[in-house]
Amino acid sequence: MQGESRLQPPSSGWTPLFLGVGVTWLLYYWTQICKRPRLVCSGPMRQFLESYCPVVMEKFCPTFWCSGGRLQTIVRVMLASKPRTSYRNEIISTDDGGQISLDWMDHDESPHFPDTATRPTIILLPGLTGNSQQSYILHLVRQAKSHGYRCVVFNNRGFGGEKLLTHRTFCASNTEDLARVVDHVHNRLPAAPLVAVGVSLGGMMLLNYLATIGHRSQLCAGLVFSTPWNVFLSTASLEQPLNYRLFNKSLVISLRNTVGKFRDVIGKVLDVDSVLQARSIREFDERYTTIAFGFASCDDYYRAGSPHDKLQKITTPMLCVNAADDPFSPSEGIPLDEASSHPSVALLVPAHGGHIGFLEGFFPNNQPYMNRVFSQFVSAVLQQCDELRNITKNGLKNFSNSTPAMVD
Repeated sequence: MQGESRLQPPSSGWTPLFLGVGVTWLLYYWTQICKRPRLVCSGPMRQFLESYCPVVMEKFCPTFWCSGGRLQTIVRVMLASKPRTSYRNEIISTDDGGQISLDWMDHDESPHFPDTATRPTIILLPGLTGNSQQSYILHLVRQAKSHGYRCVVFNNRGFGGEKLLTHRTFCASNTEDLARVVDHVHNRLPAAPLVAVGVSLGGMMLLNYLATIGHRSQLCAGLVFSTPWNVFLSTASLEQPLNYRLFNKSLVISLRNTVGKFRDVIGKVLDVDSVLQARSIREFDERYTTIAFGFASCDDYYRAGSPHDKLQKITTPMLCVNAADDPFSPSEGIPLDEASSHPSVALLVPAHGGHIGFLEGFFPNNQPYMNRVFSQFVSAVLQQCDELRNITKNGLKNFSNSTPAMVD
């Protein structure tokens, strides 16, 4: 019996150790990982957001077992649910002979907005290779539906189930298709307030569009998530060995598959076999995007597509959400200085969240943080439109003398 007792594990001795490790981890998690996001904007815009969008002052507490940027990015793809949504599809033509697929969610009656003519409409722009069936788009559509808004998802050419009629699909700097969509929606619903929400590449397109359109914008406001601000930095980050294996490789495969699917059309202008040999996003852009959209070089395209140096041209109220640990958009590329005195652009930068992640809770099968930001900001824009318009109008009169930013 004595020998048998000596072989028993000293379980009672391990318990305090496990408890100590657990308490230490929880303390570290709560003090070092759960943090209030940085809010960078002019003073009047800050006051507006803190008054009507309390989410900007809340701590963001990422899922404790996947708080890092890469894990947030990967786990979202693996676990995110896809709410069932019934769309009404519409195909519209473009001036160059192409066509765009729009997916509408506008068939349900809204007790919040019984007059369909004035029902607020949200234009959603998915990310690279995305469409109306992406989980993050479906969750935003469901959130919009709960508030009684109408939604229309702008699917880039070739990604909405429609046939590609020209050799061009999309690029971050070309805003002609988005301009066509905004004009189409506005002409159909001239009395309906319009808000646009872009995710990842969709955010780049929206920012570049607003910089191009300036004061002629028909949008009340814009909201973007996980925007790659500086394409050169984003490309360098995605070409790091681990990021290449986790993200770059799969994305370029999806892009190549699309080109292969429409070989008969694209092959009339480009060398499809060369495009299909691209091993990275940059190689794809060199062999396809740069040529298809008439740039002299890939660097020229990346300069044109990067929105980080175009904020001064944007007059539409904007909220831009980027996680500091986003592997697609390195934090050093986020234009904090440019936004610090901008009268209508605000940056919200949580320490964690990855790329389109922002996961919370033990089992993160949805994206409540993005939903809260979306709900509160869009509601503030629609309900306090006069106040927001005055903030922007007064600030733009003398941009250089705008109130300095207060940065957390």
